[in-house]
Amino acid sequence: MNQEKVAELRKWMASNEVDLAYISDPSHIGYFSGFESNPMERILALFIPIDKDPFLFAPGLEVEDAKASSWAYEVVGYLDSEDPWTIITAEINKRYGTPKKLAVEKGQLVLDRYQRLADTFSGTDFSADLTPLIQQLQLYKTEEECQRLIEAGASADLAFEIGFKLVKPGMTEEAIVAEIEYELKKQGIKEMSFPTEVLAGPNAASPHGSPGKNTVKENELVLFDLGTIVNGYCSDATRTVACGTPTDHRKKIYDIVLEAQLKAQEAVKPGVTAAQLDKIARDVIEGYGYGEYFNHRLGHGIGTTIHEFPSIVGGNDMEIKEGMCFSLEPGIYLPNDVGVRIEDCVYVTKDGCIPFTKTPKELIVL
Repeated sequence: MNQEKVAELRKWMASNEVDLAYISDPSHIGYFSGFESNPMERILALFIPIDKDPFLFAPGLEVEDAKASSWAYEVVGYLDSEDPWTIITAEINKRYGTPKKLAVEKGQLVLDRYQRLADTFSGTDFSADLTPLIQQLQLYKTEEECQRLIEAGASADLAFEIGFKLVKPGMTEEAIVAEIEYELKKQGIKEMSFPTEVLAGPNAASPHGSPGKNTVKENELVLFDLGTIVNGYCSDATRTVACGTPTDHRKKIYDIVLEAQLKAQEAVKPGVTAAQLDKIARDVIEGYGYGEYFNHRLGHGIGTTIHEFPSIVGGNDMEIKEGMCFSLEPGIYLPNDVGVRIEDCVYVTKDGCIPFTKTPKELIVL
């Protein structure tokens, strides 16, 4: 269990007169408890009272795994044939009594599960929202967390190395994806942090495109957006490479995006704002006349999930501080023509930043 973060949670609970916290997001449960799981449709829950022992509630088929994790307290399980809410209610009443004020993650808890809680504890106050608190707790990474992000970044670099060797005319996008993930699994990297994107030629003009049977062609650009999960922490990086010699037009688009990414990354330091970073990259692209084709924010936080707080976007005047981790990923997407994105996730230091991925960003011609 992450004792330091639980202590911060309990401090917040005391100041907000909360006697019980219900954490429902599996990634946040892993963040506090050390038990990583994807329960799918089943209920996984962490209940933390202000002054008594917490308990982890898990599907019966995961109870032994939860006990074998770093979680040091009781694990309560349930069978698929049982009503989990009946058991949850009984456990809360037995351990803590009826809570007067129960905090939930309003940004994550689905309505039907909230309704079951509200119906069961009809006199309980559910006004306290854990989501902003958890966002703040995750905002600044510890040395241990940064080490895990570095390891995840290294495996993303390995994925690029594998993928680039596969770039040749006639290879389909989905075949390259399959080979990358197969080779990673052989090396013990079991999980990607999001569906791997390999998009060739005009397909890369869709920022969130889906790899398919489209083939790599001579003198086209190929976009790789990928990440892995290592010890519960994610990586996320993007590189765009060339299959053969790109046209002057495609090379120009690439150089503009690279200039935007490098200038934004060079500007990262404590005291600059998220909006200023977004503007630095956006001004470069707009200056070349392609502003309308950079149609997403510059970046997002990263940690135990692929998209965390903060958002590096215009209008967000949050001051960047040491310990924050986020992506910098400008792009230009010209429909039916070409798409380029270049991305690193970085860790903010006292006077700059350090990227988690080391794959070169100068255009690689394969």
